[in-house]
Amino acid sequence: MAERKDEMMEYTAVVKREGDWWVGWIQEIPGVNCQESTRHELLETLRVTLREALEFNRREAKAAAGREYEEERVAV
Repeated sequence: MAERKDEMMEYTAVVKREGDWWVGWIQEIPGVNCQESTRHELLETLRVTLREALEFNRREAKAAAGREYEEERVAV
């Protein structure tokens, strides 16, 4: 099942100021964390990093599955 490109998923960004920096991470996806000098830059960098992480995870999952597999959507 292909994912619709126009479907917007929402995630939770945890952000805080530490000294001169804004740091943040995506609560639901381990490893997606960033640091920027402004809150605006941080949120944009988190969006880009999250997109890249999700795409990487999709490619890795499909590669691990081999040639014949099925995709199922799972709601929680």
